[in-house]
Amino acid sequence: MSMKLAYTYEDHHSAGAEWDRRDLKEWLTDVFEAPAVKIAPRCTPDVRKHVETEFLKEGWALNVNLDQAHGLSVFAMQDDLAFQLQTGNMSRAPYDLLKLQYLFQSQKIEAAGIALPTREAAKIIGDNIANAERVIKELELFDRVITVPILVVAFE
Repeated sequence: MSMKLAYTYEDHHSAGAEWDRRDLKEWLTDVFEAPAVKIAPRCTPDVRKHVETEFLKEGWALNVNLDQAHGLSVFAMQDDLAFQLQTGNMSRAPYDLLKLQYLFQSQKIEAAGIALPTREAAKIIGDNIANAERVIKELELFDRVITVPILVVAFE
């Protein structure tokens, strides 16, 4: 199955409007329309390489450290935006949200994005892989805790 955009969740603290205002929402969703990338067991390296290439072409910095002392990084940053790609274990997704919230609280970003496979695509990729449906439910639950506007991009 070729990688394609499944849907976006734009409601978390008006994240869709934040990406629209910067004329980047369409670009971001287009990154995940990638017929050459196949969603298959253990396809994570291919997905990551494709997304890294597209972000680099647009001038984003990759693997940006949150601070020097802790060795924590986000997938990509540009201007006042940060982005996470999560194709790993479900236990990693809450850390992504926490890192994005930290950057927001530190006034390093104004909005963020996170891309994850849909539940169905996650099952194809491997066991207990993070999925967009679960992350959206958690964002809704923790919407007073995770206050950074986060645009969720679900791909399959």
